[in-house]
Amino acid sequence: MQQSKGGWPGENIRKAGSGGRTDEKHRLLRQYFGYDEFRTGQEELIDSLLAGRDVLGIMPTGAGKSLCYQIPALIKEGITLVISPLISLMKDQVGALNEAGIHAAYLNSSLTPGQYQKALAYAAAGRYKLIYVAPERLLTEEFLRFACGARIAMVAVDEAHCVSQWGQDFRPSYLKIPDFIRRLPVRPVVGAFTATATAEVRDDIVRLLALIRPGVLTTGFDRPNLYFAVQSPADPYRAAVEFLENHPKDSGIIYCLTRKGVEEVCANLIRDGFSATRYHAGLSDEERRRNQDDFIYDRCRIMVATNAFGMGIDKSDVRFVLHYNMPKNIESYYQEAGRAGRDGEPADCLLFYRPQDVVTNRLFIENNRDNEELDPAARQEVMERDQQRLRRMVGYCYTEGCLREYLLAYFGEEAAGPCHNCSGCDSGMEPADVTREAQAVLTAAAYCGGRYGAGVLADTVRGARTEKIRRFGMDQCPSYGALSSLTADRIRRIITGLQSREYLMVTNDRYSLIGPGPKASAVLSGQEKVSMRLPREETRPRKAKTKKASGALGEADSSMFERLRALRMEIAREEGVPPYIVFSDKTLAHMCIVRPRNEEEMLSVSGVGAYKYEKYGEQFLACIRQAQERADEK
Repeated sequence: MQQSKGGWPGENIRKAGSGGRTDEKHRLLRQYFGYDEFRTGQEELIDSLLAGRDVLGIMPTGAGKSLCYQIPALIKEGITLVISPLISLMKDQVGALNEAGIHAAYLNSSLTPGQYQKALAYAAAGRYKLIYVAPERLLTEEFLRFACGARIAMVAVDEAHCVSQWGQDFRPSYLKIPDFIRRLPVRPVVGAFTATATAEVRDDIVRLLALIRPGVLTTGFDRPNLYFAVQSPADPYRAAVEFLENHPKDSGIIYCLTRKGVEEVCANLIRDGFSATRYHAGLSDEERRRNQDDFIYDRCRIMVATNAFGMGIDKSDVRFVLHYNMPKNIESYYQEAGRAGRDGEPADCLLFYRPQDVVTNRLFIENNRDNEELDPAARQEVMERDQQRLRRMVGYCYTEGCLREYLLAYFGEEAAGPCHNCSGCDSGMEPADVTREAQAVLTAAAYCGGRYGAGVLADTVRGARTEKIRRFGMDQCPSYGALSSLTADRIRRIITGLQSREYLMVTNDRYSLIGPGPKASAVLSGQEKVSMRLPREETRPRKAKTKKASGALGEADSSMFERLRALRMEIAREEGVPPYIVFSDKTLAHMCIVRPRNEEEMLSVSGVGAYKYEKYGEQFLACIRQAQERADEK
């Protein structure tokens, strides 16, 4: 476990004694969640909250942040309020809690006035231990009246990075949280939780939420089970199809920057026989809900979506996340990529990069209307910070080394060395002097006066004999054909590398026109050499090195696994819940290994708690017995 090292408000968490509550928290962990041990960092945060101490927990997606406030909520006398930014996030977590036998509710705009009044009445009567609420609702007269009359034992702020202007999802409504807490008759203990937070964001969380001498803990940002890769394919759709064909049974998400992109990619995938659906803000609420359910309930294998999809979607068996376009910052990318492999099993995170993505993201930043309630100076400051984060995202796409090292360094964490589980480590990169190649490209950029894009520059130095090159007069350029011996991909890599170092500059024009940058003259005059790390040879995208749990099973166990999955799907359909809510793939795989014969052995399976055994245990035991009998007959 890596703990924070100072430099911002808060103190490192040391193990806090919780007296006789130790047995209780472990009992609850086993009974409701089906686990024998806490994950790294969970117990420390739980102990601090039980001791009445504010906390800030920074844990990557899939590390179990919600458990850190859910277990204290079950132990503490009174109600825990969970402040959450999205309706989908609330619904998913409340659904999972109720399925586990824990009474919880959410209060948001998806409820009718009658449903909202009923939920408030139940809450006031003490029916719920956890209540999820949107930040916009906190200071409404009706909710304040309820909160001030109830016993609020704890306030948990989920997605706490939303409070900071440095955060990728800044929500001005989060700034109302401290005012709400001050209005309560008795200040509750406050816990803040997030998956992605740079040092500036951590500072802001502690300060803006007015946390009192908080225990601060970060478990580290690394997700070792994720394989990271960056590509710049000439034909992104063809590359995506090739990737999907290598993942024929896997469930995954494809993120596009625009609604138009979502529509095109999804339509093409369906045309080509893939099981796909779509999600973006331009669809009706009903269609978004239906499509989201189709993905969560495994009726559709692939979700094509904008960044409007995913937060709060706790689908544990997502085996890949493919970014069809580059996101606007590393926080967003890491959060979205982190939706793969939440069960701890290997998963792939592939990012396609094109210079046009930079232009599109700049336009999004400049036209952002989410922060209109800020004054002009604050809006300008947020925009400049967004532009700065965009530059760091571009740097990730251009980095010549280990991608995991780059990501961890961004969040202030030092990697032990190259991970050997990313495209940067696998690509066989070697240093190369590309001064001559750079001079050829920069000569072409200067010759065309910044009127054309990267494709024209590449075709010029390759000596392409196309009608466009002749029409533009680029066949008269002094460096025309100078790099005819190089592959198109190597030239493209050199051009993108020159952009990242500001030897070339991309205009803000919608067509991504390229011209010489401020550092070009030194290279053209021979005063400066250019070196890059380039691949020895091209390598196609690969799947993660290690197998997922179900893939490591023997033939008999694999057959049993498929039977258990079919039973899980049948139960999920009957109860109207996503299959992973019944049991995760990891739990089913563990059943195949343990092959439990009775209640005691079934309860030893990771992810099977007393409540779930009572609901489903006998059905799964019967299925295991039948599979075993058929295997014995063979």
